Amino acid sequence: MNLILFDDNYREHLLPFTFTRPCADLRVGILTIREKWEMTFGCKSSTITVDYLTPKFNFIKADENLFINSRLFPNADLVGAIVNLKKGEQLLSDDKVLAAKSGAYSNNHINFTGFQKIEYKNELTFISNTWDIFKLNDVAIREDFERIISGRKSQVIDKSNSIIEPSLVFIEEGAKVMCSILNASTGPVYIARGAEVMEGCMIRGPFALGENAVLKMGAKVYGATTIGPGCKVGGEVSNSVLFGNSNKAHDGFLGNSVIGEWCNLGADTNNSNLKNNYSEIKVWNYAVNEYVNTRLQFCGLMMGDHSKCGINTMFNTGTVVGVCANIFGAGFPKKLIPSFYWGSADESEMFLIDKAVDLATKVYERRGKVFDKKEKELLEHLFMMQLKPKE
Repeated sequence: MNLILFDDNYREHLLPFTFTRPCADLRVGILTIREKWEMTFGCKSSTITVDYLTPKFNFIKADENLFINSRLFPNADLVGAIVNLKKGEQLLSDDKVLAAKSGAYSNNHINFTGFQKIEYKNELTFISNTWDIFKLNDVAIREDFERIISGRKSQVIDKSNSIIEPSLVFIEEGAKVMCSILNASTGPVYIARGAEVMEGCMIRGPFALGENAVLKMGAKVYGATTIGPGCKVGGEVSNSVLFGNSNKAHDGFLGNSVIGEWCNLGADTNNSNLKNNYSEIKVWNYAVNEYVNTRLQFCGLMMGDHSKCGINTMFNTGTVVGVCANIFGAGFPKKLIPSFYWGSADESEMFLIDKAVDLATKVYERRGKVFDKKEKELLEHLFMMQLKPKE
């Protein structure tokens, strides 16, 4: 069966993170949504998404196809309902298409007109807002932990560590954890291969450290937190998700936040995650072009890919940063920082595309990766989008 994860119209509510990826490649828990479904079905997947992302995230055609909404988490009951679909049937919940099965399909866009509708009435987990990424991270880490460790044994934990609830701590072969405190009484702790927890770290689960990621000396991490592959993190972190290859390498607080890929937070960067009057926090929503109420008392920073900030940057509650922004200077920056922004709270200019590409190329090279033509064209497209007048 050819597995295809498709974006629906709700993807715009997940900007700035879906500027540069389909919904399927959002990391929530230990795994991305794509990785959850691929592990569930034991196969690779392709993607139907917006046209400008298609060169990087391709769509594979086949004679038999299984389509799954890329904002949806798998669970046993849902998977059973999907497996039981016949060709020409679609699974729905409140008019949202969850999944469909087809014969030959060559359309680059979703069109299930004429498919028989089957209503799914049981519990579902969807990502519908940017803040859902950290809000659902607790349950997602727990589910992924069971998915990953099933039938496997952890690497022996070094005796220099203090471990609480060792049955819920899993360390992959090749990971290094020394002289630290791992408390899994509040949720599982997962350390991926090649990752390193340096001396003096204090970790309270649920927690996940991705492949080749580093938790630096003396870091304090509260669950539910995910530090994705290739990240370097220090200081204090609480209930946050870093997708991958991003750095918060020094002291400073990050709480109830989501950080994309290839970001860098300068030393002593802090974000507020609670308003002084304890009221609910509003966050910019690109889809409706206005601030919306999260109904949350705690909500921090949402930062898109390739964005960076200088030392001692202070982010207010519910700040949203686009792609390829570079923020520095004194005072609180604006709560909405557009893509390709270069400047301070008081003065800014456009971060020109040739300079943005040059910086991204250098950052990739530092990690032994290549910023290729597809990546370049993606950023060029986003730059032109930013230049268009708002309707």
